[in-house]
Amino acid sequence: MSKFFLSLLLALPAWAGEYAVLANGFRIHADRHETAGGSVRLYTKDGVIEVPANSIVSFEAEEYIAPPVMTPKVDAPLPVSDTRTLVRDAALRSGLPPSLVESVARVESALRPEAVSPKGALGVMQLMPATARKLDADPRDTAQNIDAGARLLRGLLIKYDGDVVKALSAYNAGEGAVDRYRGMPPYPETQDYVDKVIRTYVSAGSK
Repeated sequence: MSKFFLSLLLALPAWAGEYAVLANGFRIHADRHETAGGSVRLYTKDGVIEVPANSIVSFEAEEYIAPPVMTPKVDAPLPVSDTRTLVRDAALRSGLPPSLVESVARVESALRPEAVSPKGALGVMQLMPATARKLDADPRDTAQNIDAGARLLRGLLIKYDGDVVKALSAYNAGEGAVDRYRGMPPYPETQDYVDKVIRTYVSAGSK
């Protein structure tokens, strides 16, 4: 399954702390954690992320290293227009969990191909025209938009050594902002965005 690729990325050693291992295979690196009622607060160097306590199955030391894996082979996507199917196929081609890419798509556009942001971002994955050109994609073509967005997310996860918070922050605010602040930039919009994507992904895994 496509979880293998993300598990490999997210299991790479960090400089300090621990990994919160979620029931759906998602890993979040934190310096420490606190349990408060039915929630767990994960303290990262970029801020605090709060998730339901029952979504965490364990905590692992930072030295955890995933076993070698191979990128899974996937069949060519079916020629269908269903947005969720296109998201699933694009995620598998990029070696990512479909639910992660769908969580980004839901927060970005509510899975609406016709979505256009005030800043000019287009489609399901809300790609800026310049970003789409770099990815050799037509952002107005739904299939190309989704495929390019999944490839962009994969590239960011690789660049930031599996740091999901950094990757999602860069997807929202740009790599320059993340590199400048060495983590999630102090932008309320970006902080809210990262929180929503992670919550959506955790929720999808608990269903």
